[in-house]
Amino acid sequence: MASYSLAQPEEPVKLGINIEGTGPSGESLNGFEIIFLFTILTLAPSILIMMTSFTRIIIVLSFTRNALGTQQMPPNQVLIGLALFLTFFIMSPIGTEINERAISPYLAGQIGQEQALEEAMEPIRNFMFKQTREKDLAMFVNLSSIPKPETLADIPNNVLIPSFIISELKTAFQMGFLIYVPFIVVDMVVASTLMSMGMMMLPPVMISLPFKILLFVMVDGWNLVVKTLVTGFK
Repeated sequence: MASYSLAQPEEPVKLGINIEGTGPSGESLNGFEIIFLFTILTLAPSILIMMTSFTRIIIVLSFTRNALGTQQMPPNQVLIGLALFLTFFIMSPIGTEINERAISPYLAGQIGQEQALEEAMEPIRNFMFKQTREKDLAMFVNLSSIPKPETLADIPNNVLIPSFIISELKTAFQMGFLIYVPFIVVDMVVASTLMSMGMMMLPPVMISLPFKILLFVMVDGWNLVVKTLVTGFK
């Protein structure tokens, strides 16, 4: 008769999460530093939108679509994707500089976190200063009640970033106005022609839309818009 032995109870398995780790330079990361890291990752989309060329690009592309009157063509996903890749293209030299000055030395343990952050912000600040109008910068300096800066290095980020955003919005709306003008002319010509022919019940938009698309294609509109956007940041 076969005998069976009872299986011995196994030790209970204990699961846990340790929030301490090892940094690039071999130093341990505490919970506060990890929380700070996740906060930065959460704010990354806002940083991308507010401190790069993305704002101007997406606004101009939206103006172009609205001027054409094609409603949702191209779709929002296409416009956002195009704006993102154009942003990566424009900001790639700055990303390379950040990698050489901040990321690589930090990962190699040559500099600390604070110095890495300062080195990473310097190329971005230089980019924003080039695109920011003096009038907008002076307005936020006066609103912040800080001592009058003698050099650009004396201007803090909380003054530079909103000044850059306001300047980008103004530039984008100026470009949008110039994009609208030729399409408004087409709408006016079509509306005047239909009115002179007595076709009061026929919507002018229905007739002008094919002509606006034809005009945009003949002048290679997307090529001109993208070229103007890219060269505007040089």
